[in-house]
Amino acid sequence: MKKNLKRLSVFAVVSAMVMGSLAGCGGSNPDPTTAATTTAATEPATTTTAASSQQEQTTTAVSSDATGMDAWTPFADRVKITVPVYDRSKEGYPAVDDNYWTKWVQTEFGDKYNIEVQYVPIPRGDVMTRYSMLIAGDQTPTILMEYDYPKVAEWANDGAMQVIDLDKFAEVAPTYYNKMVENDQLRYTDINGETYFVLSERPYYNTPYTYVRFVRMDWLKQVGYDHVPTNYAEYTDALTKIMEAGLCEHPGSGELMLAALQNDAYTRNFPYREFPISEEEWIQHSSLGTGSLSWEPTYKFLKRGNAEFHAGFLNPEFDLFQYETDIKADFINGKIFQYGGYMSANVDWLTAFYENNPDAELAVASNYMAVEEGVVDMPTLRADNPFGMIIGFSNLATEDELKAAWMYMEWMVQEDTLFVMENGIEGVTYTLDEDGIPVVDGDYRGEEMLNHNCNIDMTCIAHASKVNDTIEQSIKAITPQGLPQDFEQALLDNYNELQEIANNGWAYSDPVFAMTIEEESEYTSSLLSLFQEYYVTLVKCDPAEFDTLYEDFKNRYLEAGYQEIIDARLKAYQNGQTTTLPESAKK
Repeated sequence: MKKNLKRLSVFAVVSAMVMGSLAGCGGSNPDPTTAATTTAATEPATTTTAASSQQEQTTTAVSSDATGMDAWTPFADRVKITVPVYDRSKEGYPAVDDNYWTKWVQTEFGDKYNIEVQYVPIPRGDVMTRYSMLIAGDQTPTILMEYDYPKVAEWANDGAMQVIDLDKFAEVAPTYYNKMVENDQLRYTDINGETYFVLSERPYYNTPYTYVRFVRMDWLKQVGYDHVPTNYAEYTDALTKIMEAGLCEHPGSGELMLAALQNDAYTRNFPYREFPISEEEWIQHSSLGTGSLSWEPTYKFLKRGNAEFHAGFLNPEFDLFQYETDIKADFINGKIFQYGGYMSANVDWLTAFYENNPDAELAVASNYMAVEEGVVDMPTLRADNPFGMIIGFSNLATEDELKAAWMYMEWMVQEDTLFVMENGIEGVTYTLDEDGIPVVDGDYRGEEMLNHNCNIDMTCIAHASKVNDTIEQSIKAITPQGLPQDFEQALLDNYNELQEIANNGWAYSDPVFAMTIEEESEYTSSLLSLFQEYYVTLVKCDPAEFDTLYEDFKNRYLEAGYQEIIDARLKAYQNGQTTTLPESAKK
């Protein structure tokens, strides 16, 4: 039965720099040369049996004296597991829950072990609503997973997930478990002293190279630039000249501001933070839970946004746009200067851009483009999580269903499984280049076509991005194909720039808390509404009124519950219940 626990909102992401003490990142992760020893949030957990109370006896597919796939035998009675998969509603792509590859999984894995694998579509833009409906209707998927820690922590704290025994998990899925050990992820499996989660791998996590921003190089050339802007003075000069030349009415379009408003109001201030940073300030304000309106870096970010709005860089109605539709459409239609997204062999918006702008030239943006003395002194950035999906298991799952889910995960993480899932069929969906590296045909639209980003929404349970033996091979595999321009070297240069930033100690992420911050649950929703209201007002207000308005809004925000949240975070830190910053990032 479900636990009667309070809702939870915890801090989600662990930075690559916080994880600088990783003992065994292995071949998947580059050496973080700025690594420093950090403090684990908790002591190793005592594991707990995860068997459902619905069932006292079970016929398992794992023998008692062996582990891993070699020990598996089919279940005596057919077992059904439900697995979430993102539904991105991409035109021209097959249904995410019924396609060639879902059938392939059933044939190659499910039928072999008498397991029925049913995929459950989860709208990418409305994850929590869909999960809430499933949980409320007693249809909780056997596997629950998300990239954001607060979401899975909420499900665990609400009783939608069951406590698991990591020793038993290791018996069923030794390859998966050992990867967690190698990547030092076991410390993130617990909430409030009980074990709920396993975590997938995030290769090269301290350099988020798979996300790339493109700019209009042809416009830059037309206004006298032979290179991409490498600081904020060049950036604003270029946008001003682009507007004066009549190439674009609002070249900035508000994309970054809109992303901050709608998606991650709390992380866009990373470049505006002092470096090195006060650890106490980091604990109090660096969060995926609540926007840090009263923090100085957020003030700087909003102040710059106000200046850009009044310079005409931002569309006057930017706050009414949708990032994934309106802003993307503006870029595709040649109306804005820049846009970014995750790379793969087939990037639909890049293909569409060149179809609409056949004579255009793009370039990869520099990570130094925001640097401005006294405002952004270095390109400090938020590193990715040292893990991909955070995965838990339904409190409704029987012991057979739980073990079948673990078997599915172990099978999916095998190299041969991933190779087929992410490349498809040789001569149909991919070919091998001169180095023996698979090159996926992003234009193939036959029955065997891969879904979004080389089936990543199925393979994400194993790792967050497609990888090969070397970073060069990995970048080659995600370089968009079929475009007038070849971006392979540009993507590699971007990775090297990100690695340089990480090596300088400028890449870190948010703290993780090993306890419930009750104040988050109480105030986060109402504070988000306030943040959005104040945010738009501050960006659009008369510059002469900005500071007065900001002080007023800051005080209101603190009084509305943010002060209680940051006090609780600081107390948890003082009690040793958080991760800490690496020495290289501390003030």
